[in-house]
Amino acid sequence: MPRVLADVTPLRTSPNFRRLWLGQMVSGVGSQLTIVGVAYQTYQLTHSSFMVGLVSLVQFLPLLFGSLYGGSIADAHDRRRVLLVAQLALATTSLGLALNAGLAHPLLWPLFACTAASAAFQGLDMPARKAALPMIVSVADLPAANALQQVLFQLAAVVGPALAGLLIATSGLSVVYWCDVISFGAAITAVVMLPALVPRGGGTRAGLRSIAEGMRYLRHQRLLASTFLIDVNAMVFGMPRALFPALGTGLYGGGAGTVGLLYAAPAGGALIGALMTGWVGNVRRQGRAVVVAVVVWGAAIAVFGLIPILWVGLLLLALAGAADVISAVFRNSILQTTVPERLQGRLSGVFTAVVTGGPRLGDAEAGAVAAAAGVQASVVSGGLACVAGVGVIVWRIPELWSYDVRTSALPNAPPTRGMADAVEKAVEELTESEPG
Repeated sequence: MPRVLADVTPLRTSPNFRRLWLGQMVSGVGSQLTIVGVAYQTYQLTHSSFMVGLVSLVQFLPLLFGSLYGGSIADAHDRRRVLLVAQLALATTSLGLALNAGLAHPLLWPLFACTAASAAFQGLDMPARKAALPMIVSVADLPAANALQQVLFQLAAVVGPALAGLLIATSGLSVVYWCDVISFGAAITAVVMLPALVPRGGGTRAGLRSIAEGMRYLRHQRLLASTFLIDVNAMVFGMPRALFPALGTGLYGGGAGTVGLLYAAPAGGALIGALMTGWVGNVRRQGRAVVVAVVVWGAAIAVFGLIPILWVGLLLLALAGAADVISAVFRNSILQTTVPERLQGRLSGVFTAVVTGGPRLGDAEAGAVAAAAGVQASVVSGGLACVAGVGVIVWRIPELWSYDVRTSALPNAPPTRGMADAVEKAVEELTESEPG
């Protein structure tokens, strides 16, 4: 019987991955506490939704810069040390928020300064974390490990905000931030227990030349570039979250509660999708899986824009969220199995920039089209444009559709017998049966 629930093999077979995953789970919930706390405190201080949005906007450039430069740092140094520095720095930014919240009259500017600094350090952390993954789990287990990472992210996104609301109501904002500071202890402990994770060959000196080298590599890797382009396509054209307030109060005739449900539905679907990924390790045509997932995303969004029934709309958003998780699992796996180890950090940095920048561009696109043609027209046209964009990408870059993990090189397989056994076992399974 095919596996349905998420494959936990990486947690069982890799102590390093298990420690890192558990530590990130705790700190991920803590980070969600701070996200909610900052938004609530900003509104409490200013009574302005614009200021709440501005706090988010000022994080974009630091995150973009941190991702690109952080990727080159991850390829230049022991990735364990990079992760340790990033976690310590992130804890310091949360400490600043906690101290500010404890003042008799909290100030507004630390919310901007600390969150902008946190975004930059997240840009340092994420490429190093992605680049470290192929060094601590087998190539055969990468899809399962990426699926478990998605479970972690989505679970933290569900638990963290709910816990934040409870803590703010019962204990105050300062306690929320202090909980985040303490949660970094788990992540730091997990990183300290990792072995040295030095890129094979000793690493490349960080800097603009290093970043440029990564970009040159990407320019000649059509398969990898297509995975970035297809995600940008999905987020720019098919991301309707900026329209949720108008849809919730207009099309569905609700209030703040309805708007909240619209925002929560994709995350809920993504969590369910991540928990049901036990089958991903058996997929060999990973490029086709990405294509299908993004088509499902775009189609679900387009139909969502046509349906005036709330519960149907929520189900469609949940389906879109589940499809997005599947796309993310396979896009991560393609990157981690086709990029040389020495370039993993830089290409993971580009991946992070794409993932974080795309939704923000999508917000702008959706808002502009809505202003010109109406809210529903913006949602429907965006979903259809996403599906059409997938067709163009597959037509212009057929490598994505034809990619087969069975015939790809495995440049990141570490020279250990355990890794060799995993690869041999995967090859044996592939020769015994063809995927459906």
